[in-house]
Amino acid sequence: MFSAHDSLACLPRLSIKDVELLAAAGFNTAAQLLAHFPKRYEDRRRFDAFPNQPTSHAVCLRGTVTDASLKRFGPNRRLYEALIMDGSGGLFGSGNITCRWFNSPYIQKLLAAGHEVSIYGKVKEYNGRLFIDHPEFEILGDEDGASIHLERIVPIYKNISGIAQRRLRETIHQLLQEIDPATLAAVYDMDPSSPRAECFNVIHFPESIDQTQAARRRFALEEFFLLQLNVVWRRARYSEQSGRVLGKSTTYLKQFYASLPFDLTGAQKRCIKEILADMRTARPMNRLLQGDVGAGKTFVAMAAMLLAIGSGCQAALMAPTQILAEQHYLTFRRWLEPLGIRVALRTGNRDECSHSEAAGEPQIIIGTHVLLYDSVSFRDLGLVVIDEQHKFGVGQRASLIRQGIVPDVLVMTATPIPRTLTMTIYGDLDVSLVDEKPAGRGKIVTAMRVAPKQTDVTKFVKEQLAQGRQAYLVYPLVEESEVLKAESATEAFDKWKKRLGMHEVGLIHGKLRPEEKEAVMQRFREGQTAALVATTVIEVGVDVPNASVMLIHHAERFGLAQLHQLRGRIGRGGHKSFCVLLTDGKNPEGVEKLKVLEQSSDGFVIAEADLRMRGPGDVLGTDQSGLSDLRFPDFLADTSVLVEARAMADRVMAEDPHLDQSFQALREMIYHGGGLSGLPTTA
Repeated sequence: MFSAHDSLACLPRLSIKDVELLAAAGFNTAAQLLAHFPKRYEDRRRFDAFPNQPTSHAVCLRGTVTDASLKRFGPNRRLYEALIMDGSGGLFGSGNITCRWFNSPYIQKLLAAGHEVSIYGKVKEYNGRLFIDHPEFEILGDEDGASIHLERIVPIYKNISGIAQRRLRETIHQLLQEIDPATLAAVYDMDPSSPRAECFNVIHFPESIDQTQAARRRFALEEFFLLQLNVVWRRARYSEQSGRVLGKSTTYLKQFYASLPFDLTGAQKRCIKEILADMRTARPMNRLLQGDVGAGKTFVAMAAMLLAIGSGCQAALMAPTQILAEQHYLTFRRWLEPLGIRVALRTGNRDECSHSEAAGEPQIIIGTHVLLYDSVSFRDLGLVVIDEQHKFGVGQRASLIRQGIVPDVLVMTATPIPRTLTMTIYGDLDVSLVDEKPAGRGKIVTAMRVAPKQTDVTKFVKEQLAQGRQAYLVYPLVEESEVLKAESATEAFDKWKKRLGMHEVGLIHGKLRPEEKEAVMQRFREGQTAALVATTVIEVGVDVPNASVMLIHHAERFGLAQLHQLRGRIGRGGHKSFCVLLTDGKNPEGVEKLKVLEQSSDGFVIAEADLRMRGPGDVLGTDQSGLSDLRFPDFLADTSVLVEARAMADRVMAEDPHLDQSFQALREMIYHGGGLSGLPTTA
C-alpha cells in the first residue's frame, strides 16, 4: 500500500507525462492530490430534462452531438458550435441545445458529431434558439455503464491543465483504493468517531449528495481550526511584546470634548474608553473599530490620536484614496486647528500643513499609501490608524506600523462584517463597535424602481434641486463598453447637463487626475455644483451634508455592501434623503439583492445577506483578507463551525501556550503554512 506522503511517481498506471502535468499544478504527493476536492457533483443516475426556455441556474444534460462546425466572424474571431440532441429527441425543437465556444478552436479537436456527452451550464435564449456558452463537458464512453463515470454520483474537479476529468477521476479513485488509511490521520483529531480516511472516500465518491455535507464540514472544521490556531497564536505573541504607555494626559481630549457643539453618542464614548484602556497598558494596542456608515468612527479615531499626541508622540492616519485622505484632512483641520493641533496631509500630489514650519513638526499626519515611503518621515510614531483597512494589503499595513517602535494600532472599517468573518480575519484584534448613529441625521428612504421613464426620473431630481438640495447620479462604468450593456458616467454626463438646464452638473471618476477630482469635489462641497455624475469613486470619504438624493443606475451590477456604502453618502445632514435603485429588472438575483437594501438600513443585516448571496470571497476580497487559499469558504457563513474551531484552538493554546510540548507539529504548520494539501499527519 501507498503512504499519503509518497510521490505520485510511485503510483502504477500513472504515466510520466501525467506525473509531470500534476507536478506543474502543484501536486507532487498522494496527499496533495487527495486534497484536491470536487468543486461540485453530477448525479448521473438521472440527468436534467432538456429545457425549452432559459434557466436561472446551471443544468446537467446528457445528449449526442448531431452537428459541429467552426465559424469565423470579424478579424481573428472564431466560434465553435455543437448541436446537442437529447436521447428522446424532444418535441417542437425543445430537445436540442446549441453549445458555443468563442475563440477556443481547440474544442474542435475534442468534440465532434457522434460523441455522447454530459454538458453543464446555464441556458440562455437568442433569436428563438437555446444556447449554453462555454459549458463544461465530458465525453461519455461505451464502458461508462460499469465505471466510476456514470450511473452514480460523479465528482467534478477544478481543471488541471493537460489532465482530462476522466483521467483525474480514475487516478484519485485508484489512490483511495491503494493508500494506507493510517497515513491519512491528522495531528489533531477532530472527531475520532469519524475516521479521516473514510471522509476522503465520502467526499470524492459519495453514495448520495447529502452524504458529502458531513465530510465537507469535517474538513472545513479542520481547515478553520488551523486558521483559528494561527489567529490565537498571533494574538498571544503580539500581547507578549513590550509597547509604550500612552494616554496618561487627557488635556487635548477634554479640550476637544468642550469644543464640540454636540455630544458624542454612547457608542462613541464606549469605544473611546476601550481604546484609552488599551493605550494605558504596556501591551501594544491592536484594535478594530467597526461601525456602519455615518456612525461617527472618525471622531473616535480623532480622540485616540489626541490621546497619543498628548503623550508627546505623533499619530498617523492612512486612507486608501486621495479623496478619503483629503476629506479626513478637512475634518481634522476643522475640529483640531482651533485647539492648536498641527495637522499635515501627504498624498501623491499634495503636501500640505495646517501650520507654518516655525510652529513645529506636524503632530498628526494624514495620507494615502505615500506614508509608506521614505519621503515621509516620522519623529516618533506612537499610534497608527488605518482606515478602510481591507483595501490595503497585509504588507502595506505592516510597512506603516514598522515606521514606529511597536506603536499602538487602530484599524477602521465602515464595511460591516459578519461575525464569522470578523472571527476569521480579525480574530487577533480586540473589537470596538460603533453601533449607534449620531442624532440629527436625516431619514433615508430607499426605493427600487424597475425601468422607470426618464422623464419621471428627471422631474424628481429637478424637484429636489429646486428645494436647494444636491444629488449624486451614480453609474457603474466610466466609459462606454463593448462588452457590458450599461450606460457610462461619461455618456450620462452630457445627457444630464441638458436635462437639468440651469443647474450645474459635475463629473467625477477614477480616471481623472487627482487635482481634477479635488476641483470637482470642491465645487460640489461648496454647493456650486448641484448634481454630480459619478462612479464608485465616491463610495467612501465624501461628506456633503446638503446632498440628499442618490440615483444609482444599473444598481443590480453593484455588490450589496457597495450599494450600502454609496447610500451612506446621503442622509448626513438634517434633510430627508432619497436613495433610488434603478434597474431593468431582468436579473432575478439582482432584484432580490436590491430588495434587501430596500428593506433594511442596518449594515450588519445587509452584510449577512451579502455573505449568503455572494460568498465570502466576493464580499471581502479574499486576496486582501488572506482567505484566498480556503477550500471551504462557503462554511464561513456557518457560525457554528467557526465557534467550534475557535474553541478547539483555545484549548490547544491553553494546554501548550508556545506549542513546543504536545503540539510541536502544529507549530511547524503555523510557521510553514500547513493545511489540507500539506496533510498534517502523525507520520
